[in-house]
Amino acid sequence: MKLFYVKTVALIWILILTFLSSDLAWSQDVPNTLTDQERQAGWRLLFDGRTTSGWRAYRGKEVPTCWKVEDGVLLSRPEPGDTRGDIITVDQFDDFELRWQWRMTPGGNSGVVYRATEAYDFMWQSGPEYQILDNQRHLDGLNPLASAGACYAVFAPSRDATKPVGQWNDSRLVVSGKHVEHWLNGELLLQYEIDSDVWKAHVKTSKFYLTAYGQGTWGKAERGHIGLQDYGGAIGFRNIKLRPLHTSQ
Repeated sequence: MKLFYVKTVALIWILILTFLSSDLAWSQDVPNTLTDQERQAGWRLLFDGRTTSGWRAYRGKEVPTCWKVEDGVLLSRPEPGDTRGDIITVDQFDDFELRWQWRMTPGGNSGVVYRATEAYDFMWQSGPEYQILDNQRHLDGLNPLASAGACYAVFAPSRDATKPVGQWNDSRLVVSGKHVEHWLNGELLLQYEIDSDVWKAHVKTSKFYLTAYGQGTWGKAERGHIGLQDYGGAIGFRNIKLRPLHTSQ
């Protein structure tokens, strides 16, 4: 009887500990939250999962109404009567590691622009873009320079690392001085050095050449906004978090 009691108590504790550990693991995976370890490492959320606080229109004060927050997701989903446009962070950043998740409807197209300035009519004219795309159904998917994970029109990803449409993709962008890395679903797809000879050679054959080296400063800003593109289709973002590198924000 005593042995049965001891075994029963031990089993109960095992079940309790299992529940607690699983609950802890689940809490660390809750979208739009930071773990204690992330906070200690300097990470900050750029999207709180409830509001568009911290964001505004490119060259504007308010967030366009095509951007909505639903079920913890920041959505660009234009509807009749909505105002349209890209959005940027209110804050600016220089060196950072940016992580986010994204998913889209079939045929979708979007992108994340970094170190964006407001010196031009359109956000894409000011800073390099981490391309987001449905590679299978959008025509840009036929061009590696315009496929998901690319530095749009400049550097192609090493391969298609996207998940099927409707699933969440994990993206990571590392920007440290002139060094930049594009990651997708745990894979390093490409890296480059801004203003290097290789960079100049690739930019020269892109639509950004005049903007970068003729009439403007595309890609040369050392500090700027993080921007999300509104391209008309439904695109969702969550878990947008940033960790400053080298410098404090």
